[in-house]
Amino acid sequence: MNKVKITVLKTTLDEELAREYGAEGLKACPMLREGQVFYADYAKPDGLCDEAWKAIYQYVFALAHGAGKETFYYGDWIRKPGVAICSCNDGLRPVIFKLEATEERSEIDYTPCR
Repeated sequence: MNKVKITVLKTTLDEELAREYGAEGLKACPMLREGQVFYADYAKPDGLCDEAWKAIYQYVFALAHGAGKETFYYGDWIRKPGVAICSCNDGLRPVIFKLEATEERSEIDYTPCR
């Protein structure tokens, strides 16, 4: 199993939805910043939002185990092998992530059940 590089590409705010539904003074995500980088394999890295992790972990897991050596989902989503672009589940202020497979081995010795 290899580590996956997680980069925060964008922190966004849907101003129209925020005006209609958001709390007064709502801004883009205060927990993450553009350019921030994390590395993960099977567990949420320190400092990454729990909700973001819930939204992206299945892609991290897949990339850590070799998925995406070609392209994800029949080549009709991402054109770069070993990359996924995902977002958290916050509908008012989603954070956009780039996930990249790396050659860096995880410290965990993972042997799947057979």
